[in-house]
Amino acid sequence: MGIQRLNHAVLYVRDAKKSAEFYRTVLGFIEVVNLDDRAIFLQAAGSTNDHDLGLFSLGENAANSGAGQTTVGLYHLAWEVDTLSELQRIGELLRESGALAGASDHGTTKALYARDPDGLEFEVSWLVPVDMLHLEPGGMKTASLDLEATIVKYGEDTLGGIGVSR
Repeated sequence: MGIQRLNHAVLYVRDAKKSAEFYRTVLGFIEVVNLDDRAIFLQAAGSTNDHDLGLFSLGENAANSGAGQTTVGLYHLAWEVDTLSELQRIGELLRESGALAGASDHGTTKALYARDPDGLEFEVSWLVPVDMLHLEPGGMKTASLDLEATIVKYGEDTLGGIGVSR
C-alpha cells in the first residue's frame, strides 16, 4: 500500500518561539515539546499525532526563502478545517494578524492563503463534500472566494471533505 497522507511538516524559521506563538494563536496548534525555544513541536487541535508541525530556529540573520523565485523548494502546506464557520473564524484571525494573503475558490476546495512571521506561505482549506461536488467543465478552477456566498450555498456547519480526503 502506498502513502496515505502527510503525517507532519517541519519548517526552518528565524525564531521558533515567535513562529509557535503565531501558529498557536491563529491556527490553534498546541505546543507539545519545546527544546530551549530552538526546536518546538506543535500538534493540531484534535490530532492524534505526537506532533503535526516542527519549528527549528535558524536565527534572526537567516535569509528569506527563495523557493519559487530563485530556488526550488516547497510552495506551501495546506491545513484542512471541518466547516466553513471554522474557515471564516480563522480567516478573521489571519486578517487581524496581517497574515492573510488571498482567498480562492478552486471548485473542490475553498481556500485562504496566508504567510507566517517568516513569510512562508500556507493554505487553510475546506473541502466540498463529495455529494455536493458539481465540477464545472474543465475541472478545478481558481476564482476569487466569496466566503459569505459559499456559506449560504453549503451551510456554515456542513462537514467538508467526507469521501474526498478521509
